[in-house]
Amino acid sequence: MVHTATLTAAAAALLCALPVQAGLYPKSSAVLSIDGKNYDRLIAQSNHTSIVEFYAPWCGHCKNLQPAYEKAAQNLKGLAKVAAVNCDEESNKQFCGTFGVQGFPTLKIVKPGQKTGRPIVEDYNGPRTAKGIVEAVMDKIPNLVKRVTDKDLETFLADANETPKALLFTDKGKTSGLLKAVAIDFKGSIKVAQIRNTDKASVELFGVTKFPTLVLLPGGKEAAEGIVYDGELKKDAIVAFLSQAATPNPDPAPPKVKVPKKKDSKISPDKAKAAFEKASKSHAKADGSTAGATATEEVLEDGAKPTESPSPEADTEKPVVLPDPAPAIPTLATEGQLKKECLGPKTGTCILAFTAETEDATTKKALEALAELAHKHAIAKRNTLPFFVVPKSNVAQDVVKAAISLDAPLEIVAINGRRGWWRKLPAKGSAIKDEDVTVEAIESWVDAIKMGEGSKEKLPEGLIPTEPEAPEPQAEHPIVVEEILEEVDDEPKTEKPAAEETKVDDKHDEL
Repeated sequence: MVHTATLTAAAAALLCALPVQAGLYPKSSAVLSIDGKNYDRLIAQSNHTSIVEFYAPWCGHCKNLQPAYEKAAQNLKGLAKVAAVNCDEESNKQFCGTFGVQGFPTLKIVKPGQKTGRPIVEDYNGPRTAKGIVEAVMDKIPNLVKRVTDKDLETFLADANETPKALLFTDKGKTSGLLKAVAIDFKGSIKVAQIRNTDKASVELFGVTKFPTLVLLPGGKEAAEGIVYDGELKKDAIVAFLSQAATPNPDPAPPKVKVPKKKDSKISPDKAKAAFEKASKSHAKADGSTAGATATEEVLEDGAKPTESPSPEADTEKPVVLPDPAPAIPTLATEGQLKKECLGPKTGTCILAFTAETEDATTKKALEALAELAHKHAIAKRNTLPFFVVPKSNVAQDVVKAAISLDAPLEIVAINGRRGWWRKLPAKGSAIKDEDVTVEAIESWVDAIKMGEGSKEKLPEGLIPTEPEAPEPQAEHPIVVEEILEEVDDEPKTEKPAAEETKVDDKHDEL
């Protein structure tokens, strides 16, 4: 008779004898496996945008994400980097801890900053699908391609005449990810521009008869001596063609000299490693036996304090860090405040969050997202639209919502008193849900408003008071004529680019 204790001991011995579980992505995978030692050289120092997954091989949600992540890597090949870190490896635990990883899988988008080696790191909270990942990463690829028209072609060609130039003649209004990636490869050595087929003079000058057509102008040559590319519309082939005029930037970056760690580091290596190890063990024990994890993410109980992208080799090369939490957005508590800021005949576009008496979880998330977005733009010194909370206690809330037929407890709208229009934050259902109020979703909606994209609703008459007429000047006083400055519209009138749906079944090679 075999005793249970004997079986348990045998099973434990067998488990100890098994090799350590390998990572999810082998060397043959399109996903780049990185660690704390090469992150700086492969990701932080790169001119290209990257997405990095922090995972553990035993994590069920990580295994579920693997096929979509592999597919995203294949579609982004040559355009952006898709990387992964195995946080279960002993040598990576400190690295994952300093990134503030508290759940698996955690995805972060790393895009180049203004200074080399100091990237900007953003959490990716979008759909865990190949299409969602590809679209998010493509949106973060820097655009170094200059738009050139008939009016400024001569100036573009004359500028730095000795510098080679590449001109893409296309019938598309949007710059493709492929051309953006090519421009990044030759950053600082070849000026890359895009010319529409509607610029007839430029098209005729270069004798272009089909679209797309890529023309290389070697430095110091006349425009008529351009070299027309006749190869495949593949990145490697295009890079090889342009290499006859300049050498592409090396990627990955060459190794650099290590800088000693500062003594006043905010988090010591031992502390980061210990905190992450404790959380990892706690979560590994509970994996598959508790309901604490969400459908898309497994949450650790005791993670290290979140930080932005660290440089494991040099503390002096850390990316932009946004303070947490962001300050709350202002509240318009009275009808007078609301009219003064957003419902006047001269007020510009405001983003208003109409809230209920009781703040539920979705409302809290929405206000936190608005605050984070406003704070992010303030730190980056970007012009943004003002965000305000209009609580239920403000009697004007019911008046405005009734006038534009809104009845949900939580509503987020954009209103322009001067132009007399309003626009509602889109929701996937009849009411706003958590997925509708992520920072990414709100930022995309706000950016569309600033670019003048999308339809707007007309405000009903009477909601915005008319501006009182100026009194007639008295005859005995001279009339003073003042210079009137034309008011600048807060929404730039830019041409809306042609919509192009991201295709995850191809390689994004279309120019």
